[in-house]
Amino acid sequence: MTTTNRMNMNEIRMDGNNLYREEAYTDLRVGSIRRLTPVKADGSPDETRETIFFGHTQLISPNGPLPIQCSLEGKTIEEAIKNFPEAVNETVERMIAEAKEQQQKEDSRIIVPR
Repeated sequence: MTTTNRMNMNEIRMDGNNLYREEAYTDLRVGSIRRLTPVKADGSPDETRETIFFGHTQLISPNGPLPIQCSLEGKTIEEAIKNFPEAVNETVERMIAEAKEQQQKEDSRIIVPR
């Protein structure tokens, strides 16, 4: 490890003003939802910040499982569950568009000999 890397490791600090308690919910079939509840450094709820939800699932592709993670709108777990399908679909559509764009860039790099 270089001196620079050691110095960077010494600079790693948790931000006590940006802590969240993490809870996971799953239906054991389609996916899971993580609820990140803001807390203060003493562990008490921080009512000044919003709860954050993330959805997780996987799609099966010819190359194996493809993990999908997306932000979920909502203030409650019920709202996050309701918004799960749309958020996953939007994320998958965005991933497909990005993959197509990347493929087009790769295809344009091909030089055909004369």
